[in-house]
Amino acid sequence: MGKTKDARRVAQNQAMAVCRSIRTSPRKLNLVAQSIRGLSAEKAVAELSFSKKRIAKVALGLLQSAIANAENNHNLNIDKLVVSEAFVGKGLVMKRMHARGRGRGARVLKPFSSLTVVVTERGE
Repeated sequence: MGKTKDARRVAQNQAMAVCRSIRTSPRKLNLVAQSIRGLSAEKAVAELSFSKKRIAKVALGLLQSAIANAENNHNLNIDKLVVSEAFVGKGLVMKRMHARGRGRGARVLKPFSSLTVVVTERGE
């Protein structure tokens, strides 16, 4: 009387990796996601390796995880992988106070976001 197996969220020729609670705003993370969307996996790794943005290192680790998932879990050919989707979602927002003049305080918002990368094996 166990649970039934969940259906796959992606197609048979796809693999996915998700990273949640990334300490950056979704707007900044989306710039990195846009830079790899539609590229081959090899070019996307090179793009993120040489990016000057701090959050690109996290995105690179997630892309490598998606590639490893494709190779090990779904038996896909890593030479034919393409980043078909890379999208960003909002996470929680920490609210902090910053002391201002005359006894007042200003609210400081520290947003978190999530990144999902889907790689697809393309045919010849």
